[in-house]
Amino acid sequence: MIIGIGSDLCNIERIQKSLDRFGERFVRRVFTDAERAKAESRPFTRAGTYAKRFAAKEAFSKAVGTGFKRGVFMKDIGVINKPSGAPTFALGGGAKQRLDEMTPEGHAAEVHLTMTDDHPFAQAFVIITAVPLQGA
Repeated sequence: MIIGIGSDLCNIERIQKSLDRFGERFVRRVFTDAERAKAESRPFTRAGTYAKRFAAKEAFSKAVGTGFKRGVFMKDIGVINKPSGAPTFALGGGAKQRLDEMTPEGHAAEVHLTMTDDHPFAQAFVIITAVPLQGA
């Protein structure tokens, strides 16, 4: 069953302006080490890479129903890639706690993420499903 849906559209040029104006301070405040490594390895699409991850964080915060309140912070929501290359999340802190709270007893949460960009926009969609545990 679906227990959360979120989407976000982010302007890549807005992220570029934040990178230009605040530099490392912005990057360290918003993104995880893994996200920074991914973006910095892509010099020609650096801002777009950050923008997709920014949109993913926003979409996740909407899917869990809190936005960036109630202990859910941007750095608790990290975008990583599965071995297949598909994007997913590494969650910590309040983001993980909120996901655990909203997952019905006897179920496991699965978080589905898709991201895309076409300059000047980056977009992300998140669907959270609750899957019954075996034997529950």
